[in-house]
Amino acid sequence: MTGRETLARHPLAILGALIATASAVAFVVLIIAALAGFFENPYAGLVVFIAIPAIFVAGLMLIPVGMWLQARSLQRDPSAGDWPVLDFGKSRVRRLALAITALTAVNIVIVLLAGYGSLHWMESPTFCGQVCHTPMQPQFTAWQAATHANVTCVQCHVGEGARGFVHAKLAGVRQLVHVVTNAVPTPIPPAENLPPVEQTCANCHRPGHPASADRVRVLRSYGDDEKNTETATVLQMHMGAGSSSPKSIHWHADPAVRVEYVSTDATNETIPFVNVKYANGQTKEFRATDAKEQSVSGGLRHTMDCRDCHNRIGHPFAPSPEQGIDDAIAAKVLSADLPFVRREAVRLVKATYPSESGAMRAIESGLRQFYASQGGSVDQKVTAASIVAVQGVYRRNVFPKMKVSFGSYPDLKGHTTSTGCFRCHDDSHAAADGSVISAECELCHTQVETPSPISRSTSGTP
Repeated sequence: MTGRETLARHPLAILGALIATASAVAFVVLIIAALAGFFENPYAGLVVFIAIPAIFVAGLMLIPVGMWLQARSLQRDPSAGDWPVLDFGKSRVRRLALAITALTAVNIVIVLLAGYGSLHWMESPTFCGQVCHTPMQPQFTAWQAATHANVTCVQCHVGEGARGFVHAKLAGVRQLVHVVTNAVPTPIPPAENLPPVEQTCANCHRPGHPASADRVRVLRSYGDDEKNTETATVLQMHMGAGSSSPKSIHWHADPAVRVEYVSTDATNETIPFVNVKYANGQTKEFRATDAKEQSVSGGLRHTMDCRDCHNRIGHPFAPSPEQGIDDAIAAKVLSADLPFVRREAVRLVKATYPSESGAMRAIESGLRQFYASQGGSVDQKVTAASIVAVQGVYRRNVFPKMKVSFGSYPDLKGHTTSTGCFRCHDDSHAAADGSVISAECELCHTQVETPSPISRSTSGTP
């Protein structure tokens, strides 16, 4: 027997060989599974191409370490290199060999199951929002209440292929450095350089589809009077190709139309220049009346897509305390039967508190004290339910540690709480031929009814 074979007998070298073999088998199996399309998770590469090979390399490194330790042992006792004779004619030896083989197979299955489970864990919003990215609590909380709560983080934030994977991992490393060095920006800025909408939004949404017709939307607001008087605005929204309006909302996302613009701020709210290529091939440039050449040439150029309007679709926050409370009343989470509940709720959620726990106590005591002063006519169960509802509005929109509050993240869909549509549709972005980007409301919606109080009458405040 050669000296090298003798050195390879050390238990550490044998362990390294077993680890390397198991990880090699796991790697081959996962590669085959990936090629067969079993893994749609963008993080699959993290396990298949990084974690498993790292284990394989670690196993290989244990072999020379074990051989070195065996060499030292042989120097002290040359007889230590003798192997026991394995006689498979003996039932004891056969049982031992069978047990080792079975345990090796079990180890391989464990590695495969661990790899598969880790893929699903790393694609979960819990991993993104609670385990890895603690500062992302506001976004995680908002996502849970969003219409896209069934869409995982990686489906929107990680692009396809190796390029998307590398970009996401580099961003993750930067975020990790921020956490370790306690340099996390507050609030967290909106995500930048997201994957193209063709890889995300377009997987489910087709704005140019003929079925994209008009829809009716009812906007509800409430007064600060005793009856919390409701005012409803009914709008007919001109959505897409099947709409009654030739220039519908989703005209901007029509594949036959290309809209490019220049922004001069991080939130894309200041737009001095717009270039439109129409479906007939005509191209027009529109400039704001106060636009300077330096701002146009030095700004960031974008091609308009879904996210230029639906920028908060995955992580919506109430734009104002009033809107947050109005939405709660409209959803019947907060009872409009309580006198002055809208006014008092807005007052309490608008106040500044040092912590969430302090806010919860202040909201509860504030509402209880107010309704106690109104006499015994107020149902205590309704009061208790309303306290929970108002606390919920605060919890979903205000995060003192991250300096996030109402309006921290402007929603550009619409124009009631941000510049939104009026970033371009302001009648002041003009082309050389004198035409302008119209601010005509009925391009996007038609008001079906004039806003008016519904059912309840107003009254004075105490």
